[in-house]
Amino acid sequence: MNAPLDLATANAAADDVRVRELEVTGEQGPLKARLYAAGPASKRDTLIVFFHGGCFVTGDVEDADLFARHLADSSRAQVVLASNYTLATVRPFPAAVEDAHAVLLWAKKNKTKLGWNGKRVLVAGIEAGANLAAVCALMSRDRGAPKLAGQILLMPMLDPGLSTCSMREMPQCVDKEKLMDECAAGYRGYLPHPADRTHPYASPLQSSRLRNLPPALILSAEDDPLRDEAEAYGAKLASFGVQATVRRLLPAPLLPDDRNVCACERHALTEIAGFIAGLDGEAPPG
Repeated sequence: MNAPLDLATANAAADDVRVRELEVTGEQGPLKARLYAAGPASKRDTLIVFFHGGCFVTGDVEDADLFARHLADSSRAQVVLASNYTLATVRPFPAAVEDAHAVLLWAKKNKTKLGWNGKRVLVAGIEAGANLAAVCALMSRDRGAPKLAGQILLMPMLDPGLSTCSMREMPQCVDKEKLMDECAAGYRGYLPHPADRTHPYASPLQSSRLRNLPPALILSAEDDPLRDEAEAYGAKLASFGVQATVRRLLPAPLLPDDRNVCACERHALTEIAGFIAGLDGEAPPG
């Protein structure tokens, strides 16, 4: 692994990232989004479309602001688009995933507005947003567009049944029991119809059709209750011939408000930089 990220240095550098508020097009109308860029437009060949967490029922682009700044600053060749999506409190499944896929299509068509050259687009997200990112990879394959170069899943929510060992261990810790309860409540709001809980666009871990998906980087943390489902999904992708890099990072505090910060602190940016560089066979940034 590359040297750990110096967070103090990264925080200072992230302040120099240019941020622009804009609207993107979701399934049924405009959505709030933010564009993050650090390098000159002529060199931006990678767009990362990022979806925030919040257990499907809370959150917006503000939650992911610090991480998106770090991500944009980590390479002058990439631009980050963080987008809202319809929360389950407004409309349940499949509204959020349809929004997420529509945003990807919009981004591909509006490369000039976003200031990148259209070479490659990746989808990324954290927690519930990572579920949407994984599902977008399925939808893009099934619907023939857009072509994705990769998927980056940070502490993904992939199992509506909350049945893994790492999730069931959580009641032994008050803070993590709270997170388990919030995941369960989020799924109840997002998937009010029991039949939807096995739909591959709601639970990609349930899918039996995982071939021909873009390479995946899947990150979790040692004490993350979502750890086992993240690793199970990586193993399942690999069994279908999909390039899947799975990393379990060091323990991190997992209060919901801290999850985006943890993604910065626990070497995630280093892993992401290496993953993206590897898509072209490049050496990871020093």
